Amino acid sequence: MPFKSPETFQVDSAFRVILFTDLQDSTLMTTMYGDAKALHILHVHDVITRNALRANQGTVVKHTGDGIMASFNNASNAVKSAIEIQHGIIAHKMNHPDDPLNIRIGISAGEPIEEQGDLFGKAVQEAARLCSTATPGDVLTTQVIRDLSQGKQISFEKFGDIEFKGFNAPTPVYKVML
Repeated sequence: MPFKSPETFQVDSAFRVILFTDLQDSTLMTTMYGDAKALHILHVHDVITRNALRANQGTVVKHTGDGIMASFNNASNAVKSAIEIQHGIIAHKMNHPDDPLNIRIGISAGEPIEEQGDLFGKAVQEAARLCSTATPGDVLTTQVIRDLSQGKQISFEKFGDIEFKGFNAPTPVYKVML
């Protein structure tokens, strides 16, 4: 297949909120519990996540293997979805205490480029970095998410200024209070 220059691709750029989930220790889970149990836990994650996304007008962009990348048109819906996901995980663990189900979530916003149904750009990379920085059970966001969620009965706590690999300056990070 010949190389196509970026000008030949049809791309779309618009404001979007990007949310990543990550199932903690998914590879270790497979090693410890076997393929079937690990797949079951992943399915539980998927059902809880997809239900919360659907309830808050989120769109699944792609499954990442041990998580989901989703997009939203507004920040408060993304944060509400993340809160519902974490509450769903807590509820599941209360009924199934032996299931090693722990999720971390990162949310950012910007104007990523869409190509063939996938999203690319700084907002996507930032959300992924936030997700990987979060501890299980946490939701980390950028300041723009906090600012856009003001007046929506959502509480945030300053997490710190984090230097993400590949970024020019530290990013102010906030933790969503569940």
